[in-house]
Amino acid sequence: MKTSQLLTALLIGGSLFIISCKEGAKKEPPPVDITELSKNQPETHGTEIKESEITLSNPLNTDWVSGGKVIYELKCQSCHKLTEEKLVGPGWKDVTKRRKPVWIMNMVTNVDMMLESDAEAQKLLELCMVRMPNQNIMMEDARKILEYMRSNDGEK
Repeated sequence: MKTSQLLTALLIGGSLFIISCKEGAKKEPPPVDITELSKNQPETHGTEIKESEITLSNPLNTDWVSGGKVIYELKCQSCHKLTEEKLVGPGWKDVTKRRKPVWIMNMVTNVDMMLESDAEAQKLLELCMVRMPNQNIMMEDARKILEYMRSNDGEK
């Protein structure tokens, strides 16, 4: 077989293979309109939480402590220990004694804003050398995390 005939056969065979693969391939779903998804979501990311929006309960809200523990185990414990020990991020022991509730909740919900504007958050970044990822935690879940932190620090 001549070289030109071989090339022609390969091109035709390859084209048929590509066409048959395309026809059997899964079709991609149509793009999702993100504006429609975000209409029903509360806006908390990028929005600073104010101190007036946080009310601490005494005694602790046990449902929130339990919910905070679940969130911690799912999203936080891979980087934060409940002791003073630094893992990837700083340990949580006594964090509620060192930081105000509004600072903690803003760090959890608005990490980018905090790292841009808060000197203490910037010091933590220098210490840990790893930027805390945005975990997409809403204000209500951040409040549960705060309650769990308070429990971890010995509050009743």
